[in-house]
Amino acid sequence: MEIQYMQYLRDNPKSSSGATFSIEPIPLSEIQYLETKYNNGVIFPKALRELLFLAGEYCYVLDYNIYDSQEELQDEAREWLQKYNRSISRPFFAIDVYNAGEQFLFVYLDEGDDPVVRSAYLPLRDDVQFITNLMNEKLSHYIKSSIDEIKQGFNPF
Repeated sequence: MEIQYMQYLRDNPKSSSGATFSIEPIPLSEIQYLETKYNNGVIFPKALRELLFLAGEYCYVLDYNIYDSQEELQDEAREWLQKYNRSISRPFFAIDVYNAGEQFLFVYLDEGDDPVVRSAYLPLRDDVQFITNLMNEKLSHYIKSSIDEIKQGFNPF
């Protein structure tokens, strides 16, 4: 697969030169299965496909590694929505999880090759919106910014 949006991730496969963990891909066949299951067979946005192709099994800047698979993460996010009586009407893909099932980051699958990263906060609160975007930050920029935070010694979480 030609890498257009996730070149910075490809070029920075480890969180530091001495790191023992590096990004781990999932096969294209698994990406196609996920597209069938979560996007009615429509190809994912290019930036998301590249992210999964490079780091769908493990990514040091996204916290989905507690799940055995991307499918398990997607199913969990949808179960959390049901638990909190919430819904997202557009096709989406969860990319990160927070707060023990109360919040996750996701991208809509119908807004171009490099979609904006959004947060879904599930418990009902007057002071927190259900869905917010992360300052209109595109997926490729979000990953690059997170890598840069690690390079500067910060925790991206």
